[in-house]
Amino acid sequence: MNKPIAFSIVGGAGFRAQYFLRIAEALPEWFRVSGLVVRDSVKGQAMKERWRVPVYASLEELLEREHSDFAVLAVSPSVAAGYMEQLAERGVPILAETPPAGTLEELLALNETMARLGAKIQIAEQYQFHPIQQARLAVMESGRIGAVSQTTVSISHYYHAVSLIRQMLGVRFEDVRVQAMQFDSEWVAGPDRSGPPKEDKLAKSERVLAWLTFEGNKLGIYDFTKDQHRSWTRFNHLNVRGERGEISDNRITAQDQACRQVRIDLKRINKGEYENQEGYFLQGIMAGDQWVYENPFAPGRLYDDEIAIAACLLKMGQYAAGGSSFYSLAEASQDCYIGWLIEEAVRTGETIRSVRQPWSEAGISR
Repeated sequence: MNKPIAFSIVGGAGFRAQYFLRIAEALPEWFRVSGLVVRDSVKGQAMKERWRVPVYASLEELLEREHSDFAVLAVSPSVAAGYMEQLAERGVPILAETPPAGTLEELLALNETMARLGAKIQIAEQYQFHPIQQARLAVMESGRIGAVSQTTVSISHYYHAVSLIRQMLGVRFEDVRVQAMQFDSEWVAGPDRSGPPKEDKLAKSERVLAWLTFEGNKLGIYDFTKDQHRSWTRFNHLNVRGERGEISDNRITAQDQACRQVRIDLKRINKGEYENQEGYFLQGIMAGDQWVYENPFAPGRLYDDEIAIAACLLKMGQYAAGGSSFYSLAEASQDCYIGWLIEEAVRTGETIRSVRQPWSEAGISR
């Protein structure tokens, strides 16, 4: 790159906004934060001192004084639409946090408004860009396990998991039939956003299981327990089944054309371990003797979720400069919609069938 990608952040004092700030701080040759919008003056001053970036009290003030390649919108869904409209009216490309809206009605209205304004907008759904997901997708694209028809995703909640299910199955806007249930039990309370647990106690465990049967005879199984992704006592899990084999977490098993079984492990390659003195970072992931993922941000010291968000920022910079879409508002809308159908199926105990939404045609035409 000739120069770092410059982006501003609206809602710059929140939990999610600080992901983007940490990434820019760790990768100054890749990214630069041109300014933050923080309405609270006390929080704004604290952010200015901590991150050493310009802070503004309003979007109008930021747009008057700063130029960026795009704006990251890291605010709650209840106020996101208003900011998106303001940015779109000014022709500023938008990278919005998930979810882009809180209800189906809001989502329909948002899609209509963004289409009317010709907004240049993408959604920061990072799970598909985690190193391990990129490695699995590379194995699938190689044809080693053949055409895929089934996946089980037990990694994150609702729209995040649905986005992975669609990625693994190669599904876009096909109709889906949803069956779901919730099973309640107890487990030891673990970490949350505030940090590690402060006392040893049992808490309610809410596990949701759903079968998503898509057009084209493709099955996605959703299996998630609330706060599982932070838990120290539950594994995250992803399985993909194809005609010739399957990927189960970090293992691949397949049958080759000579009718022999093939077993391969996905192995993370980290620098800085044992006697290596190149710094501590993820170099990539190998399947046997093949690199199936190489970390583009090495030797930046980022953990996997930050690597994935950095990938969103890089792709957004390319999109804002005229490149291709990588996770559109239509795709995000579809994932949110299916997530809500899972919740409805749990609540009612009935089989729920999706209805083709207006964003589907817009998404297919892009």
